[in-house]
Amino acid sequence: MSIGHSIRLRRKSLNITLQILANQIGADAGNLSRIERGELGINENMLRKIAEALNCTPAYLYAQSDMPKTALSVQEHRQPYLTTLSQVPSKNNTSNIKDFVQWFRSVAPYIHAFGGRTFVIAFGGEVVDEKQFIALSHDLNLLASLEVRLVLVHGARPQIEKRLRRDKLSPKFVNGLRVTDDAAMEAVKEANGAIRVEIEALLSMGLVNSPMAGSDIRVASGNFVTAKPMGVRNGIDLQHTGEVRRVDAIGIQKRLDDNELVLLSPLGYSPTGEAFNLSLEDVAVSAAVALDADKLIFLMDSEGVHNLRGELLREMTAGKAKNLLRNVEGNEQAINISEDINYYLPAAVRACEHGVARTHLISRHIDGAIIQELFTLDGIGTMVTELSLESMRQANIDDVGGILKLIEPLEAEGFLVRRGREHIEMEIEHFYVMEHDNRIIGCAALYPFDAERTAEFACLAIDPAYRGGGRGDKLFYYCASQAKELGFKSLFCLTTRTEHWFLERGFTEQNVEKLPAEKQKLYNFQRKSKVFSKTL
Repeated sequence: MSIGHSIRLRRKSLNITLQILANQIGADAGNLSRIERGELGINENMLRKIAEALNCTPAYLYAQSDMPKTALSVQEHRQPYLTTLSQVPSKNNTSNIKDFVQWFRSVAPYIHAFGGRTFVIAFGGEVVDEKQFIALSHDLNLLASLEVRLVLVHGARPQIEKRLRRDKLSPKFVNGLRVTDDAAMEAVKEANGAIRVEIEALLSMGLVNSPMAGSDIRVASGNFVTAKPMGVRNGIDLQHTGEVRRVDAIGIQKRLDDNELVLLSPLGYSPTGEAFNLSLEDVAVSAAVALDADKLIFLMDSEGVHNLRGELLREMTAGKAKNLLRNVEGNEQAINISEDINYYLPAAVRACEHGVARTHLISRHIDGAIIQELFTLDGIGTMVTELSLESMRQANIDDVGGILKLIEPLEAEGFLVRRGREHIEMEIEHFYVMEHDNRIIGCAALYPFDAERTAEFACLAIDPAYRGGGRGDKLFYYCASQAKELGFKSLFCLTTRTEHWFLERGFTEQNVEKLPAEKQKLYNFQRKSKVFSKTL
């Protein structure tokens, strides 16, 4: 269920009309209606306003959106709950067990891929302040058990703000940067120390019959970050506000080699013995780059990056991310871009440009968000990469298994002529594959007939999970360009089910007699495939 439906149920339970809610938060009732129907995305600021008007928290609304619709009437006014071991399918629930087994098998490639890799996971102080770290610790324990090397970077903004209010001090900011004077620095130190102790305590849990049972997570923290002062910006001395100069990658690697989890606070130290207040994003990106991390993960308020139409972007390159940020800058109509995105998306771009392979932006409000993002095909947030995850190339012998997996269902349905493994292995040099994040999702073949300077286009198959995005076209035109480079003047194909697909791409129907002589000898008159050709 969507967050919009969760908002609607909460609003209805309080007998608040759309117009009243719109007036309370200064929004358009029509846009609110679209949000509730799931037709328009919602940014962090809007969600906070709505939650306040509905007398609840954003975390509550996200928790409700995770629940089955049948449970909402009972759970509507309850606090968010944690997933427990009792939710594992029981012996008697056969359908759930089958789903569980299928899912567990599907994550096997990820388990193999993640072992021994380094992940940097960054989250704001809100995760600790709003008691969300308990659920997060369960996911961290799971990753640690899979031998993932973990580096955590925590923020402390809400905790610092509380201490400043307690001491009756007013926070000062310049272009989003805190001016950290001596009094504010004391609050920064106190807040970071308290958060560090709480995180270490929660990671030490080992309760029986809980996800932390049997866990042995040792936490290492220290002066791994060297910093320097930011100095004067726009005529304002930022004082103890600094930026990362260097991360002690060797020191961190030693702790990781000892199977310890490394915890970094947004604090840095100078060779002169000074401490500096740093930003969460700066520490996280600098650590990920220094460690050559495989993944950098930001937990934030919004579910991911939305485009200007409010659509969630599952994947984007660093170049597309920069274009989006340029279009958003100064655009007051860009209501789908949350404050979090303005902080974390530039950080993701910087990480990708400095060699971090994947940066994930996901919601902190969704229980198990990291697990869902890392161990499902589509994920639940936004992944930023330096280059596109999709590529096309000539196949090699290692691709035979992936090709067979694609074409066997189509052979069973009669769309393709049956080919065995041995047949594919013998003809592998004629195949081309499309990859998505190193996974084969498409294939096609070009069989040359040199005497007639033509080639047969055959065996086109796209993974069902990736159909509908124009990938068949991309693979066809890639093969056509390869055929042209090889000196062929035309392509032909034989089909029994997809004639319109080829007609729409410029092929024309031909008689069997128009086939190359060698192909005519192999033509199956029982199958009665139609012949189509296209001049290159």
